[in-house]
Amino acid sequence: MSTRGWLLFAAMGVIWGIPYLLIKIAVAEIEPAVLVFARTAIGTVLLLPIALARSNVRALLPHWRILVVYTVVEVIAPWFLLSHAETRLSSSLSGLLIAGVPLVGALLAWVTSHDDRPDGMRLTGLLLGLVGVGFVVGFNVAADDFIAVGEVGLVVLGYAIGSMLIARMRDVPTMAVIAASLAIAALTYLPVAIAQWPKTAPSPQALASVAILGVICTALAFIVFFALVREVGPNRATVITYV
Repeated sequence: MSTRGWLLFAAMGVIWGIPYLLIKIAVAEIEPAVLVFARTAIGTVLLLPIALARSNVRALLPHWRILVVYTVVEVIAPWFLLSHAETRLSSSLSGLLIAGVPLVGALLAWVTSHDDRPDGMRLTGLLLGLVGVGFVVGFNVAADDFIAVGEVGLVVLGYAIGSMLIARMRDVPTMAVIAASLAIAALTYLPVAIAQWPKTAPSPQALASVAILGVICTALAFIVFFALVREVGPNRATVITYV
């Protein structure tokens, strides 16, 4: 992997290491749908003007189907499921369960791709990594939590598929894809967010968590992750979840 790839990988390790705790803090006072709306709305406000100024947004039109599917599997469904799951799971357990993304991504690549199919050694390494994560997490999941674990499992599948779809939009300006995806997600959650808007102001800690999630863990994270995928490929990029 190139020096640029390692730098992007290290940056993602930091950026993706902090959302789980922040989500846990936020959902204690804010409904999951409101949190997803806030994250995506902040990201849209920050990135859409840049995309309109710098990118050829019309280049998205031939890829609109992939863009919509990507938005659903990478943002709309996973972010709600993860936020909802964290009302019952610890942030550390949620983060560690997400470590299944590389293995799921590798298995999907094995089935669907001929250019980037993982070999046996790579699959074995990913499996051993996941087993190691399992030993760290342990098996102390209460019966009532299995639904939450299943929600995180769907998040893992969505993230793995999303990473593969990014690679299919290589010719589309990155900023346009990110901004459009966040805008679609924000508009999707707007009606629900209005209905579930907090009746009292959340605490400063919750508001700060939402702000950091929107600016760093959404807007900045997408920019860095897209760059990482285009630098090292979708399968290697998802290994960041082990970090």
